Amino acid sequence: MKYVLSCLVALIISQAQAKEGMWIPSLIGEMNIGEMQAMGFALTAEDIYSVNNSSIKDAIVHFGGGCTAEVISDKGLILTNHHCGYGQIQSHSSVDHDYLTDGFWAMKQSEELACPGLTATFIIRIEDITAKVLAGTDTISNAELRKKRVSENMAAAEKAAVTGTHYEAYTRPFYYGNQYYLFVTETFKDIRMVGAPPSAIGKFGGDTDNWVWPRHTGDFSIFRIYANKDNKPAAYAADNVPFVPRHSLPISLKGVKQNDFTMVYGFPGRTQEYLTSNAVDYVLNKSNPIKIKMRENGLSVMDGYMKQDAATRIQYAAKYARIANYWKKWIGESKGLTKYDAIQKKQSIEKELITKASTQNAKDGAAITALLDSFKLVYANYNTIALDYEVFAEFYYSGPELFKFINALLAKAVPLTKKDIKPEEVEAIKKKMVASIERFYKDFNVKVDKDVMTVLAPIWFETISTTGKSTYVTALLGKHQNNWSMVADAVYSKSLFADKDQLIKFINDLKPGLVFSKIKDPAFVLADDLAKTFDQALRPKYVEINQKVTEMQAAYMTYLMKYTTEKKFYPDANSTLRVTYGKVDGYKPADGVSYNCFSTIEGIMEKDGTADDFVVPLRLKELYDAKDYGQYAEGNTLPVCFIASNHTTGGNSGSPAIDANGNLIGLNFDRCWEGTMSDIFYDAEICRNIMVDMRYVLFVVDKYAGAGYLVDEMKLIR
Repeated sequence: MKYVLSCLVALIISQAQAKEGMWIPSLIGEMNIGEMQAMGFALTAEDIYSVNNSSIKDAIVHFGGGCTAEVISDKGLILTNHHCGYGQIQSHSSVDHDYLTDGFWAMKQSEELACPGLTATFIIRIEDITAKVLAGTDTISNAELRKKRVSENMAAAEKAAVTGTHYEAYTRPFYYGNQYYLFVTETFKDIRMVGAPPSAIGKFGGDTDNWVWPRHTGDFSIFRIYANKDNKPAAYAADNVPFVPRHSLPISLKGVKQNDFTMVYGFPGRTQEYLTSNAVDYVLNKSNPIKIKMRENGLSVMDGYMKQDAATRIQYAAKYARIANYWKKWIGESKGLTKYDAIQKKQSIEKELITKASTQNAKDGAAITALLDSFKLVYANYNTIALDYEVFAEFYYSGPELFKFINALLAKAVPLTKKDIKPEEVEAIKKKMVASIERFYKDFNVKVDKDVMTVLAPIWFETISTTGKSTYVTALLGKHQNNWSMVADAVYSKSLFADKDQLIKFINDLKPGLVFSKIKDPAFVLADDLAKTFDQALRPKYVEINQKVTEMQAAYMTYLMKYTTEKKFYPDANSTLRVTYGKVDGYKPADGVSYNCFSTIEGIMEKDGTADDFVVPLRLKELYDAKDYGQYAEGNTLPVCFIASNHTTGGNSGSPAIDANGNLIGLNFDRCWEGTMSDIFYDAEICRNIMVDMRYVLFVVDKYAGAGYLVDEMKLIR
C-alpha cells in the first residue's frame, strides 16, 4: 500500500511540474484555473484576463508583430529581449556609435531614440465568434465558396467589433478551422529605444550557447511607448508623452526556487502539435535537413566577411542572428524528434484512435482508417511539392538579398507604366524609390551577397524538381558551363542594381510609360524569372495541396478531440495571446547528465575567454570582483538565468515569466536545445524554457549601466 501511495504521489508531482499547453486567456476560468491554483497560483482567472477591469493581459504587448514585451512602469516602459530589439539596436548603430558592441542607455527621456515602423499592440478583448463565422456554411459543399463565405463573415464581425472606435480587429482560426476567435487590438506607433546592454551581455554566448542550457545571457532591452495627450495611439511627434498603461507588472526581487509556480504570458508564433506521423516524417527527413544545410552554408559566408570588417559586422549582425536562430533550432528539433521516437509515437496515437473509435462507433472507425490512408497517399505528392516550395523560399527569402530587393523596388514603379501619370506623382514615386535604395544599401554588401548566391544556388537548384527549374535559369546555367560561381559573377558584375549610385541615377532617369520588359539588366531578368517561377509554378501547387492537407487535418482533429476524452486540448500557437504555466524544474538530457534550474554570475566568469562568443566586459568583471551586486544578490552570488516547464515557442521571446502572485520574476528568451521539438511533439521530461532572472536584468540596468532612474520607475516587491 505504501508503494502504491508513493507511486501516486510521484505521479501527481510529475503532472504538477510540467504542463503542456498554450491556453487562450479568456478561457482560463473554464479550462485551467483550478489546476493552476493547485500548483500554487494565488490569483484568479479575472486577474489574468478581464475585459471590464485591469488585468495582467493589459501589461502584455505584441512587440513589432513578432516578439512579446511587457509594461513595467506607469510611464510606458516596456521590457523585451535583446534579440527582439536587435534590429532596432542595429539600425541605430554605426562604426562611430556602435550600440551593438557598447550598448545604449538614454539617461533621460529626451535621449530616447525613435524607432520608425516599430509597433506595440495590446489585446483589448478576445471573443469566440465561431457561430458567426460559420453561419450559412453548412449547406455549401464547394470548398472555394465556403471559404469565401467564411471570409465575408469574418470581415463583417471584425468591422462590427471596432466601428466607432480607434481599435482594430482580426480573426484567427483554431483547431484547423473548427473554432474562430476575434481579437480587438490597440496599436501604438511611437516607440522609442531606452536601453540595451552591450552584445557581450545581451548576446553572451552567441551561437555557441543559443538554444542551450546552462545559459548566462542578459537577453533584454528596454523601450518606451509614447501616446498623444489623450493617451491614445499617435504617429511619432516631439510632443507625445509616455503612455499610461491600464496595468504594469510589479517586479519581484524575492527570486525563485525549485518547484515554484511560473506562468508565461505572450504571443507564441506557431506550433503543430497535432500533426500526423506522415507530416512529422516530412519535417524530420525532408524539410529540416536541406534547410539546415542551406543556412549553414550562407551563414559561413556572412561570418567570414563579418570577422574581416567592422562595418560589415554591423551591416549583417541582425540578419545573421535571424538566420542562425532557426538554423540551430531545426538541428535541435530534429535531434529531439529522433531521440524521442516522435514518428513512432504519432503512429501509436493514430492506431489507438482507430481502436477507440472502432469500439464505440464502427462507422467512425472506418472513416478514420480511410482518412489516415489518404494522408499517406497525399503526402507522397506533398513531399515533393512542399519541398520545392520551401527550398525555393529558403533561397529567395533567406539567401541572396538582391533579387528580392529588385522585385520590391520595381513594384513601387508600377504606376510609372501609365503614360498619363502626373509629373508630381512621378517625382513622389522616384523619391520613395530612392529612399528605399538608401535604406537597403545601408546594410548591404555586394561581395557578401554574391558569395551567398554562389554557395546556395547549387543546393537550391539540385534539390528542387523540374517544376521549379525554369527554362531561363537552366539556360543561364548552361551558358556558364554549369558553374554557379560564373553565373554569380556575370549577374552581379554587369548589373546596375548592384551599384547604389548607378541605380539611383537609373531611377531618377525613369520616364512615364516605363516598360519592364525592356529592362535587360541581368539581375533584374533573373529576379523577375525567380518571382514568376515561384508565383506561377510553385505557389499554386503548394497552396492547393496544403489546403487539402489542412482540410484532412481538420477532420483528423475533430476525431482526435472526440475520442481522446482523457486529454484537455489546447489550440496550436498562431501568434495570438496565450498563457502557459509550469514549475521551476531541471531536467536530464542524456544518461548520466542532470541539469539544475539556475545559473549565476560565476558561470559567466567560468566561460570568459573560452570562445569568441564568451568575452566578459571589464565593468562586469569589476563588479564581480567587488561582489557589488546591490539589492539584486542572492547570498554571495548574483542569479542570472533559470529554467521551468512552461510550454513556449518562437514569439514567446520577451514574454514575462510571472510568479504565483502576478509579479515579474524573469524574461523568457529561449528553450533548451533538446526540447525544441516541442513545436511538434511536447515531452514533459525534456521540454524547458529559459528565462533571464529579473534580478540580473535590474543589476545590469542599475549597477552596470548606471541607469538606476529606470529602476525608480518600477514597482519592486521585496
